[in-house]
Amino acid sequence: MLNPLHPKPTILLVDDDVALCAALKFNLEIEGFDVLTCESGEALLLRDLPAGPACMVLDYNLPGITGLDALVQLRQRQVDLPALIITSTPSLNVRARIRAAGASLIEKPLLGDGLVSGIREALAR
Repeated sequence: MLNPLHPKPTILLVDDDVALCAALKFNLEIEGFDVLTCESGEALLLRDLPAGPACMVLDYNLPGITGLDALVQLRQRQVDLPALIITSTPSLNVRARIRAAGASLIEKPLLGDGLVSGIREALAR
């Protein structure tokens, strides 16, 4: 039974790859998270954000605006949810922008428990 004093953290997963998004959602739910999904940065910006403990996981390479650009817009709206950006081979500029947005970088391919560990660390801060 869910303890109302310690609700399950919600992960807001933003990825346009339907198969990857479904696989990550399944894995994160097994790890004990509630998972909400969006297929684009624009959809994220229009969505009501979860109340309570939550973390955003955004793919960098999205159609339209990037996951990082969506995060920057949320930060400008004073949204301070912890965030992780997932991408492969990010440039030094992208790495610096991720840090400046107050997010953590998780590099693809997503191996082992790196994503789950990153989420748990972000939620603990």
